[in-house]
Amino acid sequence: MLLLLIVNSSYAQIKLPFKLENQWKINGFENPESIVKDKEILYVSNVNGTPTDKDGNGYISKVSLDGKIIQQKWIIGLNAPKGLGIYGDTLYIADIDVVMAINIKTKEKILHKVEGATFLNDITVDNQGNIYVSNTFGFSAIYRLSKGKVSLWMKDESLNLPNGLYVSGNDLYIANWGTNLNPKTYATEILGNLIKVNILTKEIIKLTKPVGNLDGISKTIHGFLITDWLAGKLLYINEDYEVVEVLDLPQGSADIYFDKSTKTVYIPLMLDNQVLSYQFKKIKK
Repeated sequence: MLLLLIVNSSYAQIKLPFKLENQWKINGFENPESIVKDKEILYVSNVNGTPTDKDGNGYISKVSLDGKIIQQKWIIGLNAPKGLGIYGDTLYIADIDVVMAINIKTKEKILHKVEGATFLNDITVDNQGNIYVSNTFGFSAIYRLSKGKVSLWMKDESLNLPNGLYVSGNDLYIANWGTNLNPKTYATEILGNLIKVNILTKEIIKLTKPVGNLDGISKTIHGFLITDWLAGKLLYINEDYEVVEVLDLPQGSADIYFDKSTKTVYIPLMLDNQVLSYQFKKIKK
């Protein structure tokens, strides 16, 4: 079915060029936060507890593209794993104040301590294999793992609690949480928006108005899909940076993954312990 926006005045009054059809829903996860695809496998991070606790409860699941859990606890012993990224045969995992690099074939682990990090969140990888990681709460920053070394790449309050990351060419797109955070509710006085940072100059460019407490971001064919974690929304941002609501979801909709080859979006529901799959369908004129 075709869903149009409607309530939030920050959303644009536009029609979507597509509709989403639900393919499957999987239960049984434990606070799933992020999804990434490698060949015919989906990897899902499970926080399994409080997102800031170093309790050793976190793990990574392997899931098939048709919605079957292949291995519930493929990698165990993590704390609160969130963002995932893949480059070559290596899976990168953001886990509070470390980035774990795991060889997908051998499961060999390399731990990269991130000095000063307080809440590592999302991960994105550029074409050269540089890993960018957002530090959302505590302070607004982006770290970079390059050639085996981690550095504080950018620390700037104008990043507005950066959460979801997506790199495209020389631009790092950031879905941020907002400003003036209430530490009890995690709501903000000013909602987050989509910005981009030029990787070469580090210039910050605002792309949308404040639209939500934003979490996951993934690029589609002609725009971006972004989740609003607190409101439980899937948003679409077109090439003109107009924002429209696509799906009304539960609170806790987290770090999505869009598969361009199959035009499928995978959505972890962190508080409902579920993963959803929707396929894009072109609307016939």
